[in-house]
Amino acid sequence: MMVVGIIAVCIVIGLLAFFVPRLSRHPQNGTQRTLGLGSRAGSKAPGPLGRLLSKPFSSSSRAVGRSGSAGRRARGKMPF
Repeated sequence: MMVVGIIAVCIVIGLLAFFVPRLSRHPQNGTQRTLGLGSRAGSKAPGPLGRLLSKPFSSSSRAVGRSGSAGRRARGKMPF
């Protein structure tokens, strides 16, 4: 279920970054901050379990960042 939610957030951030690039920064940063909290909480577990629990949150945060930057980059390449 979490995977579907992250995919939906990435799509929304990407579309928002394409249509209104300046207004997309705040939702993107908020989403990444929230996922960072989950990553930090997961990394508190001892040893390899901590890395295992924090990895989904860090990779999801990276995906949200890439989605936003791709939307802004695509908007910049438009001819109008």
